Amino acid sequence: MEDPFTPGLENSLFYRFGRWVYRHRWAVIGVWLLVLALSAILAPRVGSVLKSGFGEQSTEARKGLDLLEASEIVSPTLLVIVFSSDDLLVESPGYRARVETALSGLVGFPGLEGVDTVYGTGDDRLVSEDGHTTYVLAYFDVDLDEALDMVPEVRDRIPPVDLDVWVTGGAAIFSDINQFTGEDLRRAEIITFPLVAVALLLIFGTVASVVAPLAIGAFGLTFTLAAIYLLGLVTDMSVFSMNTATLLGVGAAIDYSLLMVSRFREELPSRSVEDSVCVTVATAGRAILFSAVTTVLGLTGLLIFELTMLRSIGIGGIVVISVSLMLALTLLPAILGVMGGRIDSLPVMPKALYNRNLFWRALASWVMSHPLLVMVPLVVFLLALGTPFLNARLGIPWAGVLPIEAESRRGWDVAVEKFGEGELAPILVAATSENGVLAPESLGAIYDYSRAAASIEGVTRVESIVDLSPDITRDGYRMLYAEPSTSGMPEVAYSLEEFGGGETTMIRVYTTFDINSEQARGVVKELRALVPGEGVSFFVTGASASLMDAVDAMYSVFPWALALVTVSVYLVLMVLFRSVVIPLKAIVMNGMSIFASYGALVFIFQEGHFEGLLNFTSTGFLEATLPILLFMILFGLSMDYEVFLLVRIKEIYDATGDNTASVALGLERTGRVITSAALVLVLVSGSFAFGDIVIIKALGLGIAIAIFLDSTIVRALLVPALMRVLGDLNWWAPGFLKKVLPR
Repeated sequence: MEDPFTPGLENSLFYRFGRWVYRHRWAVIGVWLLVLALSAILAPRVGSVLKSGFGEQSTEARKGLDLLEASEIVSPTLLVIVFSSDDLLVESPGYRARVETALSGLVGFPGLEGVDTVYGTGDDRLVSEDGHTTYVLAYFDVDLDEALDMVPEVRDRIPPVDLDVWVTGGAAIFSDINQFTGEDLRRAEIITFPLVAVALLLIFGTVASVVAPLAIGAFGLTFTLAAIYLLGLVTDMSVFSMNTATLLGVGAAIDYSLLMVSRFREELPSRSVEDSVCVTVATAGRAILFSAVTTVLGLTGLLIFELTMLRSIGIGGIVVISVSLMLALTLLPAILGVMGGRIDSLPVMPKALYNRNLFWRALASWVMSHPLLVMVPLVVFLLALGTPFLNARLGIPWAGVLPIEAESRRGWDVAVEKFGEGELAPILVAATSENGVLAPESLGAIYDYSRAAASIEGVTRVESIVDLSPDITRDGYRMLYAEPSTSGMPEVAYSLEEFGGGETTMIRVYTTFDINSEQARGVVKELRALVPGEGVSFFVTGASASLMDAVDAMYSVFPWALALVTVSVYLVLMVLFRSVVIPLKAIVMNGMSIFASYGALVFIFQEGHFEGLLNFTSTGFLEATLPILLFMILFGLSMDYEVFLLVRIKEIYDATGDNTASVALGLERTGRVITSAALVLVLVSGSFAFGDIVIIKALGLGIAIAIFLDSTIVRALLVPALMRVLGDLNWWAPGFLKKVLPR
């Protein structure tokens, strides 16, 4: 019996494709099993090709660092080794012997260029005020990605001594982020699949109907990890792409499966198994294709970012959504064709209970009768929920995103407590001159710059070739460096070796501020605002400048990515629904749910609410990549539910021409599927809230919050109410556009 709302499906491309899959179902399953076997060999190797994910960007900080590295003034990698004792003093022979024993394990370590200790340099600033803590600077001639792999070996090479020892610094912090990210992924997988299995049992009510979605989810994850491994062989892929791929892969594959299985079971009582498969592909499969396209378009926005982390997450996300789509349109219909009526085998609850739509029928009727009563308070609620985002502060990951038990986090916290916020990560300035930095005019410009830097609020001291003594004047330095070899001052030789005396020299600016703080960024901005002297260029770099530049670089691109995503999704939805109003409404609704989730994240992670419950310590800022990632991921995922709902509504509207009835019946028929699919994705993304890395925790929780709001408040209430108010205007498009839009 033909569904009155799906006339003429037999002639559609999707219906014919569904018939082909059904009639070749065993061959389709066999091919996918072969692909699975090959993927299972490659997937476990994915970790070996993943990079740090932070990469390099074309910024002033990067240029300054390149100049200093090219002049061999700084090493590409610096590790900080912190030593502390409750009883011994750093100056005691026993303390020194223990430090030297610990460092002896690094003798001959590949890439090690040198080690600075208080005992070798005589610099008392390497010792804490209480005399019980010191830190050692170890310089390595390796890049960041090599350093991340090197850190565990450095720790293993340090023998146990009767002191507290921590290896920290930028490379160690990022290495620990990678390690804990992998552990978060494994933990999430352990938590996710049992929860999803239970949820699907409650949704479908039979054991047999759960098998297909779980199989698709597991297949999709394996294929995706194998694909990321292959991509990692030819391009840089971030370690974070693995977590995001898991989240998106399991969630999307099961979402698509849920929609397909639900439609198949709906068609089965009145059709043959073959016809049910064909109709399912022609209706739910078509909706899945367009929802996958919108998700891919959302993730495409990440490809225009220079940051490896964002770009590789976009690549990984596109791969996993594409894989999930292929599985849903080929393997899943083949499995359904094999299972047929056995899809309802092994029930765990009465069929009448899990097939009931009475709640959604009643809700749809109530929303249609009271649209303004639904719309106004919900819009106010979502806007209020997003309000905290107006006070968002953005930062880049540092030690604070790690759990307290991480070695680099503990070492950094001890160093900050004992030596001050800015002591371990000074702001660096590369001063360069074609005439050489020791030329009289260059020395004068560097001298003026150094004195101006020292006068900035929060700067504790400045170190450079023109800061040997406060008693030496500008002219004195010119005379001193005219013949440095005959100056008779050992400080001159040390200064030139430490800071450089060729075409480039380094200035170190120490502050009292944390590297991620607004105050530190303010100092960087003031240093860049200083007027350079004639013939000398200054490039402000170091950790604070690099973090600030990374944020600025990302958010200079973000508006373009946002425009690309919204315009492309608008055009796709305009083609799908042959309306200029529906796409605009969809984009506005998506924006509201994303804005609300942004506010919730600021409330939790920036302001520090629920720290105990979620087991984290607030860093006082929102990780800068989160708003970008959430928008690009959520814009597509949320559009899934919009497409699922609107495709069914339009199916009915095309048959009846009654907007109110089609909205009500569309909500009734899809409400349970949409909320069930959302529940699965909330469980998958919410499982990352149990992770150790604050970034992963916030990303998972942010997606869970947004999807929950989107599937309940927005799709089940706000969208139907707005469509009821708009009436036939929902489906309006100019006449000339109707003529050119494909059907």
